[in-house]
Amino acid sequence: YTNYFNILKNILYAGMVAFLLAREWMPLGVNKSVFINFIFVAGVSGMLIGFFYIVINSYEKILGFLLRFKLLFLLVPTILIYLGFKIMQNTGQEFMPSLDEGSFLLMPTSMPHSGMQENLKNVRLLDMAVTAIPEVESVVGKLGRVESPLDPAPISMYENVILYKSEYKTNVEGHRLRFKVDKDGEFVRDDKNELIPDNGGQYYRQWRDHIKSPNDIWDEIVKVSKLPGVTSAPKLQPIETRLVMLQTGMRAPMGIKVYGSELKTIEDFGIKLEKYLKDVDGVKDVAVFADRIVGKPYVELEIDRNAISRHGLTVNQVQQYIQAAVGGMKMTETVEGRERYPVRIRYPRELRDDPDAISKVLLPSKSGGQIQLGELIKTNFVQGPQSIKSEDGFLVGYVLFDKEPGYSEVEVVNAVQDYFTANIESGTLEVPPGISYKFAGNFEQQVRASKRLSIVVPIALLIIFLILYFEFKSVLVTSMVFTGVFVAFAGGFIMIWLYGQPWFLDFSVLGTNMRDLLGVHTLNLSVAVWVGFLALFGIATDDGVLVATFLRDSFKRNKPTTIEGIRAAVIEGGKRRVRPAMMTSATTILALLPVLASSGRGSDIMIPMAIPSFGGMVLAVITMFVVPVLYSLTEEVKLKIFSKG
Repeated sequence: YTNYFNILKNILYAGMVAFLLAREWMPLGVNKSVFINFIFVAGVSGMLIGFFYIVINSYEKILGFLLRFKLLFLLVPTILIYLGFKIMQNTGQEFMPSLDEGSFLLMPTSMPHSGMQENLKNVRLLDMAVTAIPEVESVVGKLGRVESPLDPAPISMYENVILYKSEYKTNVEGHRLRFKVDKDGEFVRDDKNELIPDNGGQYYRQWRDHIKSPNDIWDEIVKVSKLPGVTSAPKLQPIETRLVMLQTGMRAPMGIKVYGSELKTIEDFGIKLEKYLKDVDGVKDVAVFADRIVGKPYVELEIDRNAISRHGLTVNQVQQYIQAAVGGMKMTETVEGRERYPVRIRYPRELRDDPDAISKVLLPSKSGGQIQLGELIKTNFVQGPQSIKSEDGFLVGYVLFDKEPGYSEVEVVNAVQDYFTANIESGTLEVPPGISYKFAGNFEQQVRASKRLSIVVPIALLIIFLILYFEFKSVLVTSMVFTGVFVAFAGGFIMIWLYGQPWFLDFSVLGTNMRDLLGVHTLNLSVAVWVGFLALFGIATDDGVLVATFLRDSFKRNKPTTIEGIRAAVIEGGKRRVRPAMMTSATTILALLPVLASSGRGSDIMIPMAIPSFGGMVLAVITMFVVPVLYSLTEEVKLKIFSKG
């Protein structure tokens, strides 16, 4: 009766923990009841613990069977490790997953020849169109730049910061709130049409039914922001965009910098690259845009040297009069306490706001008379650059583009490079003399991160190996335990591959699709993923250490002299530590499940870190059999060698 009582007590404790976890976690969504979520959590936990319970109780029989077919069994982890390396080579790469900032930055541009009034109208129209989207909380748009040399944006560049509502109504701390509902499940409102808080109520969803993620909100923004004369814009977020612009100068995650000595040639070549970019697989067509550098209308005042010489004037004098009348000139300075302010004087706006008015500006001549400026200049209307950018001593223009979902940044950039190279070699794409180009964007950080990780990861593995060696004082035993790292490595990459397959977890449990619950999507190798692998490497050897320690003690105690004795000692040592080893793996895997199903702030980084650890720990269960089999194999080989000797 005592055993039955203990079992019932443990089940009761587990049920209480599962209920509390279900209430806080709500894995199936807040639209499902706590009881349904509890059934799901209890079912998943029970299945996982049941699997490990079967392994624990069948461990002796399974290990005894595998010891008779050691080489055949060792082919399994060998094949898995090989598959892991192949998957790693074919997995896309990016620097970091995009973080959910809770806002978007819409940065379209207009044509260079658009004036101030046209740009103001466009910004207002964009603000009104985006504000009309129910999921959008606020929109703040601006054009041009502030009074700062660090912001060289022309008036044709718009920046609309868009804050969108959270999926469920929350308090100031970001916690979801419950509100009162009636018998029909409809939310009850007070006299002021406000929702009534109720701890026993339901969560209030602020998004429409067809809006499932922030990507859907961005799609709605793109639909309403199509205005005549306004270009499209890549998907951006405020903080992320500022970092990209500080690092590359561009307002897109990826782009091409075209260098040269003539702005018109740079613009023409950039427009040509724009057409070729749209033909590359993985490049989002609507996000491709080459800078229109030349096209801004200017009024050019060309001084007639013969005319000014007849009146005894110099070019410098005429330019000073034009500057004073039209642009303004500092004439004096006012002192107010410790502050000094320049006093600038120029003509009133109505006397300088059009070419005819400027031509009537009066200049004094040597003879003491007054001459109209129109007699000394020729007014020309020309096109010029709206802004001039330079880098590394060359003029530069940008060609911006973005990737399609399901593609990695490095993969897209490599595809574009190969496409350009093939067209240049075939003569289809001709690079003008004096023009060069290079790719820029987030992928540059990924290249730098890959170089650093190529040093950090081997060092971490070496440190793990040395720590294991200090414990076992044997390179051979340390190598056996270290195989757990390679098995876990394979498990992590197999899980990454599974996340990219459309059929993986494509089924529903209690009305909830498992792909949506666990956020299954194509995963690229990033710094976050490699951090997850480094954490995995540290815990992957735990089971091997437990087993190898008791195997060593078992052989010291039994000192077998036959093959049967060796196998019996291996089974004895492994059986003593299988339960704590399995429980360690079970608790680690269970702890990672809420992370995999998370959807709040920070989940964009935590999920890629957890996926390798989850896959590696699931496959690391094999280590409980790999280490004993390898240990038995080496001891049997030693026995045969000593017997022959």
